[in-house]
Amino acid sequence: MELLDPSQKEVLRFAVSCRVLTLGLQALFNIIIPDHHADAFSPPRLAPSGSVDQLVEGLLGGLSRWDAEHFLFIAEHGYLYEHNFAFFPGFPLALLMGTELLRPLQGLLSQRSCLLVSVALLNLLFSVLAAVALHDLGCLVLNCPRQALCAALLFCLSPANVFLAAGYSEALFALLTFSAMGQLERGRGWASGLLFALAAGVRSNGLVSIGFLLHSQCRGFCSSLAVLSPWKQLVKLMASMCLAVLTVSLPFALFQYRAYIQFCSPGSAPSIPEPLLQLAADKGYRLAGENAPPWCSWDLPLIYSYIQDVYWNVGLLRYYELRQVPNFLLATPVTVLVVWATWTYVTTHPWLCLTLGLQRTKDRENLEKPHRGFLSPKVFVYLVHAAALLTFGGLCMHVQVLTRFLGSSTPIMYWFPAHLLQDQEPLLRCVDTAPRKPLEDNSTPGQKAPRNCLMKLLCNWKSCSPVTKCILVYFLTYWLLGLILHCNFLPWT
Repeated sequence: MELLDPSQKEVLRFAVSCRVLTLGLQALFNIIIPDHHADAFSPPRLAPSGSVDQLVEGLLGGLSRWDAEHFLFIAEHGYLYEHNFAFFPGFPLALLMGTELLRPLQGLLSQRSCLLVSVALLNLLFSVLAAVALHDLGCLVLNCPRQALCAALLFCLSPANVFLAAGYSEALFALLTFSAMGQLERGRGWASGLLFALAAGVRSNGLVSIGFLLHSQCRGFCSSLAVLSPWKQLVKLMASMCLAVLTVSLPFALFQYRAYIQFCSPGSAPSIPEPLLQLAADKGYRLAGENAPPWCSWDLPLIYSYIQDVYWNVGLLRYYELRQVPNFLLATPVTVLVVWATWTYVTTHPWLCLTLGLQRTKDRENLEKPHRGFLSPKVFVYLVHAAALLTFGGLCMHVQVLTRFLGSSTPIMYWFPAHLLQDQEPLLRCVDTAPRKPLEDNSTPGQKAPRNCLMKLLCNWKSCSPVTKCILVYFLTYWLLGLILHCNFLPWT
């Protein structure tokens, strides 16, 4: 097995430390702070809890708040209620696989306790591997090792931290998405397409990742026009684009078909325990076998869009109400970050943006000395992806989720702050233009890992620039507040 280089070791070490600290702090806050009585999904427990189950609930119960309860319910009982189909099956399936590994403990722990342990262990693993994948992607795209390292370390302190630890699908989605991007940068289109398809089975916004495959194919088409027959290449381009769309969208289509069969086709309803039937009656949850829901008669019967509309009131500008001002304020930092990144990049590369990244430069001098780091031409497609997610999320979604929505989906949220730190922080400013090289077989044993730039900044806080302080305060404040509020059913992003 190929050994990790010093930078990867530093990322791995810091990521594990942050994840373990996160689990410890959420347990502490869950114990010392009383839970808020929120109007959240709270199904009854069907199995009695023993003393060990109560201990697990006390230590890890903070990971099961808000939407995490939906994922745990689906993993334990399946898709019983109509609104369960707002949550894609990738993460619940991963939890079930995790509980299978804990089978020796099932005589000691209830199914729910096994699921909580699976959440803690799997999301620790997924988030650590996502940090390593982001570092690898940064080295490939940014061509600036220090900036790639800084971005990966920032991911470990992500403002979406609590959602990377709790029973949400963000950590798994980030791992699959960053890994898929890395495979595509290496020219491995099939591996990338498969990983993007798996990501689309974890979260709906994985469908947007089709754009990376399409843009890569268009770049290949443009570069081949000068030497090959344009018509032959055009046919090949159209075929590969159709295949990419079908591959990535297949999990979504199969999930919608599963819902259609369950709710719209005549047949026997699944056996449901009485407490869960009573919960459906009390809360008005739709079960299979009742009257067919309205979406069954649509020309394109998509349960996902129906649920988002009816159950969560998601739609264009629906969230633009005066009482939602606090939620808009919560989303302001990440919005400013992505808008600032977009403006910086567009003003630096106007020609590249006008040509949609298909013609890298207009001038030979820039071709010989390309930008590195965040301003690299390779970053264009990632910036478009981030801007598209921000635009859609800001106009159509509950805006407070933008922090975790972007924090688990786009590397721009970490590359641009790393760029600002490298560019405007005197403590970090240095010449770093050499691309990363793997360690040679004859490398010096015991080679020291690069110093953690974030710890260096925190240790020299008074000397930091205002921009550095703003970035660190944002990341650390959201990192900590998310743990305090979310694990006690208090409103957060």
